[in-house]
Amino acid sequence: MQGRGELALAILVEQMRREGFELTVGKPQVVTRTIDGVLCEPYERLTVDAPEEHLGAVTQLLANRKGRMEHMDGHGTGRIKLEYVVPARGLIGFRTDFLTETRGTGIANHVFEGYHPWAGEIRTRHSGSLVADRAGMVTAYAMIQLADRGTFFVEPGADSYEGMVVGENPRAEDLDINVAREKKLTNMRQSSADVMETLARPRKLSLEEALEFCATDECVEVAPTVVRVRKLVLDSTTRGRERSRAKTRDQAAAAK
Repeated sequence: MQGRGELALAILVEQMRREGFELTVGKPQVVTRTIDGVLCEPYERLTVDAPEEHLGAVTQLLANRKGRMEHMDGHGTGRIKLEYVVPARGLIGFRTDFLTETRGTGIANHVFEGYHPWAGEIRTRHSGSLVADRAGMVTAYAMIQLADRGTFFVEPGADSYEGMVVGENPRAEDLDINVAREKKLTNMRQSSADVMETLARPRKLSLEEALEFCATDECVEVAPTVVRVRKLVLDSTTRGRERSRAKTRDQAAAAK
């Protein structure tokens, strides 16, 4: 399926979901063209209107996405208008980060600019995934023990399976965890009552947010009653071997 940006794709997938379809959607990819022997990709002309105090955060955000500023203008009212030319790839997942950086006060709009030479690697996601390493029901005990690992997308009582992405790791690498771990029972009595611990509310991903979060080695499972992210390769051992081989290739390429 094709669409202009993840929002257009999300609308189409959401319509299919409401009609009862079940499907798996990969990370959105741009449609490239070879023009005069040069690999080219689509670019967008992005117009941003944001408060002046967020200027540094917005320019840094777009610089990381290979954006090129072409015009900047102040309104004299505490807000500033920026005009960028950005690869369409760089705008995948941009909306969420932009609203976060501007505290919801920024306005962004973009239109198709044309095809220009490939801009190189764009890393739009700087966090990893928390991946379930086995099938089972998510337990509150396991989530309490793993609370410092990151933000969860699931809640106690939900079903999980090996390779399912159950949360976001603040660090760049993926982490396999056991969210189905149960508290071992003993015949020892405790002198005091168990301390009640409160779990942070899980982050519920909408369809559009799941498409933005999805990495190149992940996909989004869409069904009438659920939207969740999973790894393309479910087996943790196989994924570990693939990561080792990729790391070896990168080291060899860097040595050359």
